[in-house]
Amino acid sequence: VGGATGIFTPNRRANNATESLSRVQENARVAFEMMSRDVREAGGTPCAKNLPVGNVIKDSATRWWSNWGDGLRGYDNASTSVPFKVDAVSNNVVANTDALDILSGSAMAGLTVVDNDPDADTNSANFKLNQKPAEAGFKDGDLVMVCDYRQASLLQITNVQDTTATVVHNTGGSQSPGNCSKGLGVPTVCDTNGTRYEYGTNSLLVKLLAARWYVGSNGNGGRSLYRAVLSAQGGNAATSTEEVIDGVAGMRLSYLLPGSSDYVNAATVGTRWPEVLSVRITIQLESDRRDGTDNQTLKRNLEHIVSLRNRNA
Repeated sequence: VGGATGIFTPNRRANNATESLSRVQENARVAFEMMSRDVREAGGTPCAKNLPVGNVIKDSATRWWSNWGDGLRGYDNASTSVPFKVDAVSNNVVANTDALDILSGSAMAGLTVVDNDPDADTNSANFKLNQKPAEAGFKDGDLVMVCDYRQASLLQITNVQDTTATVVHNTGGSQSPGNCSKGLGVPTVCDTNGTRYEYGTNSLLVKLLAARWYVGSNGNGGRSLYRAVLSAQGGNAATSTEEVIDGVAGMRLSYLLPGSSDYVNAATVGTRWPEVLSVRITIQLESDRRDGTDNQTLKRNLEHIVSLRNRNA
């Protein structure tokens, strides 16, 4: 009996350690795959590379999810970064971990423009589309991007009209944050008519993708990787947070700039976020059981590099 126990106990411990490592590796695969999808599209539009972008979302620079300027912005030690901390949706961020904001024109659930009426003096500013907008998931309050081969614009849908396959983008409505102008041209002028620009037939209308990745404390006393995302809720634009995977002890992010020989941290990037070519993601994962030596949890640091598609094409 003693001999059998002596054989069984080490085997069981080895099996538990193998199972814990498998779970850690599976969590890493999920994390890297999901983060990569967002990072690859950062700052991109579905129409063309390096388009000028007009942004008529009201007070767009005051919120991470409407401030298009960079398309990508990282934070060293997000728990102490004021631009990051002021957003209540990520108030559970863990100290000494990095975070990342990403904006792009989503290539999914897009519709083709049939006609654009930008004449704000007499009509509601609107787009007529190739199918009912609700069928493609568009609803009141969505932040969207419209683009052609010349430029792109960010705006908020104030009203979806399925019977006429139309979306309206007026000013002065009850939606939050709302539009500062009906004119969608570049440069942006925030008055009622703004800078006039008419998007022609076959322009694209897509949802704005805004995602914030960070490590936060979960409800089980551990740490998890979180993704805060933008959506329309009750006709208003708002963010919600989803727990992606648990067992993430920390995250470090670094960035490659043109002409650099190595990746640098967010502080070194400074104001050069529109130039970032790729992101190196290093995640520390921890098992939920104490299967390591000295009865400790198993920890692994895993690394993944993601290129920004629209800046490397």
